[in-house]
Amino acid sequence: MKSCGPALLLLFLAAVLVGCGSSAPRTLQAVGVSPATADANQFPNGEVQFTATGYYNKIPASVTPLHVTWGACYQNQPTSDVTITATGVAHCTSSASGTYLVWGFASDGEHATCNATSACSGGCGRVTGTALMTCP
Repeated sequence: MKSCGPALLLLFLAAVLVGCGSSAPRTLQAVGVSPATADANQFPNGEVQFTATGYYNKIPASVTPLHVTWGACYQNQPTSDVTITATGVAHCTSSASGTYLVWGFASDGEHATCNATSACSGGCGRVTGTALMTCP
């Protein structure tokens, strides 16, 4: 009769190694914003609910909703023509006209104290998702 001890030990060790996974940290790779495009005239009271989804390098691979900082740009400059709540509800002000870039960014952890106040100019290691919103 043959001993199965060494084979069982190897099988156990393989299962433990597979179960433990990599020791590298789980990091945010991308942010998606939905809807990708929105016409404020098509939404009740002109209020568009944007939602961010985070895509990570490890499971769980996606998180919805992802907590992000919201804002808007017009021609690559920060604007107050579109107001956005902390929960992603965007609204065109009375002075808004045209198409605006709505963004949501999450810090990558290393650059959490970056002094940039918007995603209009990029930088700072923030992972940003964008959408377009048309105001009347």
